[in-house]
Amino acid sequence: MPRTLRAATVAAVLSTALVACSGNTGRNSAADVAGGAPAADPSAAGSPGAITWATCTDIRRPDGTIAKPDPLLQCGKISVPLDYAKPDGPSLSIAVIRTKASGPGPRIGSLVFNFGGPGASGVDTLAQAAKAFSSLGTRYDLVSFDPRGVERSSGVRCGDDEEMDKYTSLNTLPTNEAERDAIEKGTKEFVDACGQTSGKLLPYVGTVNAAQDLDRLRAALGDKQLNYFGISYGTQLGAIYATKFPKNVNRMVLDGTLDPSATLEQRTLAQTTGFQHAYEAFLKDCVKEPGQCEIGSDTTIADKNVEKLLYDLKAKPIKVGDRTVTQGLASTAISAALYSQLTWPLLDRAVSQGLKGDGRILLALADNYNGRLPDGGYTTLMSSFPAISCVDTAERPTSEELRRTETESLKLSPLFGSPGLGSICTLWPVPGSDEARKVNAAGSAPIVVIGNTGDPATPYEWAPKLAKELGTGVLVTYKGEGHASYLSGDPCVKRTTDGYLLNGKVPAEGTVCPSS
Repeated sequence: MPRTLRAATVAAVLSTALVACSGNTGRNSAADVAGGAPAADPSAAGSPGAITWATCTDIRRPDGTIAKPDPLLQCGKISVPLDYAKPDGPSLSIAVIRTKASGPGPRIGSLVFNFGGPGASGVDTLAQAAKAFSSLGTRYDLVSFDPRGVERSSGVRCGDDEEMDKYTSLNTLPTNEAERDAIEKGTKEFVDACGQTSGKLLPYVGTVNAAQDLDRLRAALGDKQLNYFGISYGTQLGAIYATKFPKNVNRMVLDGTLDPSATLEQRTLAQTTGFQHAYEAFLKDCVKEPGQCEIGSDTTIADKNVEKLLYDLKAKPIKVGDRTVTQGLASTAISAALYSQLTWPLLDRAVSQGLKGDGRILLALADNYNGRLPDGGYTTLMSSFPAISCVDTAERPTSEELRRTETESLKLSPLFGSPGLGSICTLWPVPGSDEARKVNAAGSAPIVVIGNTGDPATPYEWAPKLAKELGTGVLVTYKGEGHASYLSGDPCVKRTTDGYLLNGKVPAEGTVCPSS
């Protein structure tokens, strides 16, 4: 399977599956996409200075169109070194967004968000999601940013839109060596395109550099310590920040946690298990009311119909206008809809209509997950994700190791099993480092770590592990479904999180929140 299951962005949790996970500022400049590093900026060597804020003019709505300027949103930039080992060398410009604290109550400072991916645009996502965090916005300026290699911050591009269409349409359920060879060939073409389009940037987009950018952002915001809310991949960024700058941590919440220490194989097997459990929960939920599940009257029939759709699509893809819904796109659609319980009914409808030859909802779900815009362009998400992930590990699995991972994952799930991220990283054009896998925040303030027992993308087992690795982590367990916890609507999770971020009340170790 060439496209690995990633941690979703918060926008996908907030919306129906027809809403895009992340935005796009449009086509990047030639300097950003032609494989060249941005021009040198002397200010990158010293203090980042204060941010010059202005009205945001390039925020994309979920439908891909540019939104009218919102007077409550302000945008700016900070300059950071491309290579922190060469602080006087070339620099990058990091795009930042904020909405100012609304009151009542005294302002605490800034609360910086990373919503996940890796590779999601924090600028577009905060613009879409700020209302969901309105209780925190009373006393914090809510702030987010496009991390290096993402969208406005010299976003990584892996070829052009046509090449992205080809890659995202690859089938992912090989039944013979010829089909497996086709997947491997398509994956290599995608990786080669990444190197050709963004090669000079690729060595510098990892999480360790992003954590140093985050500290520069803290300083530019005028905060002595960082207040931070990380969701999904944002938990890894937060954990690495706390490891590098433990004394600079004030209040930090990590929700939907990744385990940075996990190997590529461990990550693949854990996520395969998580998605299979979410899929089984979806089937049970679908058939619980007689006559309400469109794809089957019981879980066995519903499951067989999902399998039928996917394998039928391998033989005969569905036409939707001038596009084609392949098995690979349909599998992506199913995975996307499993991120949130809110989209389970849409998944039922999508599969049902697909069985009847109508692939419109499947295509919309897949486009949402892949960051494909209505005009046929792409956000940088699908390119930034492997670029960041593969630089964050020194692993480069052999063919034998990839085949072993695939075999073991298929035992866990015939629908979601794959060789995982390793199939991309083994081909990646630049080496990686294991520095982003080492976590130890000794000396930091308490860090609240929230794990969801029904999370498909960041399985619950990673939450207690991360809390232990941090050394200062305080574990909160949410017994629910879907990816991450705060946006589930569970009052216990919200009360616990807001209590810490707004009032400094550290939750009791082992706090458990039942789903409402």
